[in-house]
Amino acid sequence: MPLDVPESRLSVVKLGGSLALTPQCTAWLDILAKWGGPLILVPGGGPSADCVRKAQGAMGFDDFVAHRMALIAMGQYGMALAAHSDAFTLASACDEIDGALSRGKIPVWPPEKMVLAAEEMPASWDVTSDSLAAWLAGLCGASRLLLVKSVDIAAPSSATRLAARNIVDPAFPLYAAKAHVAVWVAGPSSLAGAASLLQRGGMPGSLVSFP
Repeated sequence: MPLDVPESRLSVVKLGGSLALTPQCTAWLDILAKWGGPLILVPGGGPSADCVRKAQGAMGFDDFVAHRMALIAMGQYGMALAAHSDAFTLASACDEIDGALSRGKIPVWPPEKMVLAAEEMPASWDVTSDSLAAWLAGLCGASRLLLVKSVDIAAPSSATRLAARNIVDPAFPLYAAKAHVAVWVAGPSSLAGAASLLQRGGMPGSLVSFP
């Protein structure tokens, strides 16, 4: 359900798991904390999700188990992100997200609780943190979604092309279109000017098109 934040103001930011062990992760967290949003921070899979992929290949458990383990991995990365500063707080349900925003905090979303309760969400590697961030943006009535990646993209670029290049997951074009949200992708080259751009009401990175 939409949250008690004017739709035009609420943003969702997904911080890629590939940034977890890099200085860029800390830099983006500092920028987001200073900006304040209002925004919801969605963690990528982080190092733990990579372990899930490797373990599934070695141990042979099914996609349902892998899906749940990957959601837990996102939650673990989210715990680490939320520990960065007092500006962030974990929020795993809509009422918790709404409460955090009303207190001026930045909610960091561990997805397991909400995603496992959503019958329409498939247990598939085609649906990763990119699609989950778009799904949450639509659910919460956000108007903007920023995907922070470890690579830059050529502008302009379509969601379909990004999925074909494995920049976003295969299901992302569908989930983002359903969410009716404007999408930007920001890579390393966007970091330098991101703080001032966000403070002025803009979004760093390249705007994604939807054919």
